Amino acid sequence: MKRYFIKLAYNGANYHGWQIQNNGITVQECINKSLSLLLNQEINVTGAGRTDAGVHAKEFFAHFDFQGELSPDDKKKLIFRLNKYLNNDISIFDIIDVRDNAHARFDALSRTYKYYVNTFKDPFYKDFSYYVYGNLDIDLMNKAAALLFDYKDFSCFSKSKTQVKTNNCKIYHAEWEKENDKLVFTIKADRFLRNMVRAIVGTLIDVGKHRINIEDFKNIIESKNRSHAGYSVPAKALFLYKIEYPEEIFI
Repeated sequence: MKRYFIKLAYNGANYHGWQIQNNGITVQECINKSLSLLLNQEINVTGAGRTDAGVHAKEFFAHFDFQGELSPDDKKKLIFRLNKYLNNDISIFDIIDVRDNAHARFDALSRTYKYYVNTFKDPFYKDFSYYVYGNLDIDLMNKAAALLFDYKDFSCFSKSKTQVKTNNCKIYHAEWEKENDKLVFTIKADRFLRNMVRAIVGTLIDVGKHRINIEDFKNIIESKNRSHAGYSVPAKALFLYKIEYPEEIFI
């Protein structure tokens, strides 16, 4: 049995997230079916994490075990066939040799998300950004975002009743920047709670609108209560952007 990583990207608009579930089609389900058909054996992929319905991934990794071995030419042909077989909203970039115990989820060192905001109505960005009417105080939003580095427990930004052992996360980077006509929030952490990024963005927008101040933002984090934080912004503007792994898991 040989283990491989798949590097892929997907437009999440037509999917109920990454992870297989009963109430709708998911990216994991599509990858499983395609690989099982093309490799002529049952394949179940394990993803680097779960993205919510409608969230996109510019870079995503999953691993699978194969009874056999894929040569460089086999991998090249399989990538071509997968891209031909899968819908156009899923792209396979690479199939990578890894150690037998490498794990797409548990070996990830960090994950980076980006959230895109427009402060004017633009029909060409409407499917991949969130339109917020009026001006936002970016300097104040960045001052609030910097407070995230001082905390580990982010229960206030987590969807309630999620089955996780801890709500602790280590945030390495959190910053708003202006890119052309868009505002982009980039956040990097060792792990994220369910709905966490969208709740953080919604609360920071409240800061940028001067609905709450820096002290309020600090109190929200310390409350550990989701009902105290801001609204969850739409999924369509959220992208899983990068996942980092230790070099030693790759062959």
